[in-house]
Amino acid sequence: MEWRIESDAPIYSQLAKQIRIGIVSGEYEPGAKLPSVRDLALAAGVNPNTMQRAMTQLEREGLVFPQRTAGRFVTDDAQLIAQARQTLAREQAEAFLTAMNSLGYRHEEILSLVTAMVEEDGHGST
Repeated sequence: MEWRIESDAPIYSQLAKQIRIGIVSGEYEPGAKLPSVRDLALAAGVNPNTMQRAMTQLEREGLVFPQRTAGRFVTDDAQLIAQARQTLAREQAEAFLTAMNSLGYRHEEILSLVTAMVEEDGHGST
């Protein structure tokens, strides 16, 4: 995982979001054991306490759960993962729409642009 830290939000929140993306994208599979807080912190270049805070947030959301002596694991709850994926997608779409509106695009123009891009570039194919 490539870690990206920006200055626009608390670091722990950004870390949690990046791990969340890793979970919903399948980089961290359901039921998989996650690397230790120390290893994740080292990879991200942050203090382990900051990574611990990110993991606590993910635990509260139910995406990650601890096992006393074995570490942390990704939830097996496919519905919860799908819901997190939908939430992340909605956040991205809202940010895109806000940016396009600030450029003066109307919704119809945005739809036309995205449709054309999908057809031309094959972004819609799987």
